[in-house]
Amino acid sequence: MYLSTPLVLRNGTRIANRIAKAAMEESLARQPGQLPGPEIEELYRSWARGGSGLIITGNVMVDRRALTSPGTIVLDAETDLGPFRRWAEAAGSGGGQVWMQINHPGRQVRSDLPGVAWAPSDIGVSLGKHTSAFARPTAMDEADIQATIHRFATTARLAEQAGFHGVQIHAAHGYLLSQFLSPLVNRRTDQWGGSLENRARLLLRVVRAVRAAVSADFAVSIKINTADFQRGGFDVDEVEQVLAFLEGLDVDLVELSGGSIESAATMGRTADDRKLDREAYFLAIAERLVASAPMPLMLTGGIGRRASAERVLASGFAMVGLATALALRPDLPARWTEGDDVEVAAPRLNWRDRDIASAGVLAVVRTHMSRISRGLPPRPRTSARLALVLDTLRNRGMIRAYGQWLAQNPAPEAPAPLTG
Repeated sequence: MYLSTPLVLRNGTRIANRIAKAAMEESLARQPGQLPGPEIEELYRSWARGGSGLIITGNVMVDRRALTSPGTIVLDAETDLGPFRRWAEAAGSGGGQVWMQINHPGRQVRSDLPGVAWAPSDIGVSLGKHTSAFARPTAMDEADIQATIHRFATTARLAEQAGFHGVQIHAAHGYLLSQFLSPLVNRRTDQWGGSLENRARLLLRVVRAVRAAVSADFAVSIKINTADFQRGGFDVDEVEQVLAFLEGLDVDLVELSGGSIESAATMGRTADDRKLDREAYFLAIAERLVASAPMPLMLTGGIGRRASAERVLASGFAMVGLATALALRPDLPARWTEGDDVEVAAPRLNWRDRDIASAGVLAVVRTHMSRISRGLPPRPRTSARLALVLDTLRNRGMIRAYGQWLAQNPAPEAPAPLTG
């Protein structure tokens, strides 16, 4: 299997090569309205020129009251589709597939953001001295759950109308759907909690509703953790069962990742002290899933060398996902498919406070994306401390603007879901 080999999915979609630009939170939403703008368009044109067969956007919120960060984009029933059509056109200008990642943050919402923080149970994020940075969540009632199912379906339908080729339902990294899967966060005793079948029910209902809302040739994919990397959390044995539950639901591709805000596995570290591979973090854990999965699998996580990407494909994965590496080298897929062995090392910080270090790395990555969005090259020697300070100041301004917009434009009502 070569990186340049095309992939044809169940629904007939042809992906030109086996490299995907995986989702990264751009934090470039324009105000008012949490919309994509010219900056996002320029960033995605750069990635389109870079040669990825598949481009997956950063997470787009299905509920305007719940953001993963102040600069995330929202697409709901009252959103103007014009900016999204321009975004889809820019991202697809290189001829690749463009999928929108759709998400609800659940309890992973900052405490200084207005709106709602929901979770399956009244259990907040636990980050030691940083716990207060996150809102205390409210346990969702039946109406909240049904409305959320509908919102995922609505966002998927609108993404198709805007010209995207598919969606990726985000059920990883500790966001809402991942929270329902987790026995640590989901302590419910009704049909949405307890057994794995119940904890997976929301994800399956969302998939069914999304599939019913879009056309047959529109791709529907999922991102899910190989493990939460927390003791007693969602783990690879349960992942294997959830993939089996998805059989027959017309899922075209599943991306495997890992971790959450409480266990930063995507940064190469875990809360349960399990060791990850130095690159392709989740490969050793995820390899066992290839043989039993009823759909093609994609693996992402810390990949910056062509040899590592080829090793993922040789292990049976259909695609390999690159994220941080493409914030540093947008043209990396083209270089690799042409046979160039150029390498990209992800930024790492050895700060004593590991949570602040993770925030610093994310600030550096966002700085690179911001430069690309303004037509500038990434700057390899970016100061993490300066990037974090500027990121913090920028967030304050975006929070004020978001709060004003949300107060003037409350969330549209969500009727019953499109399908059971």
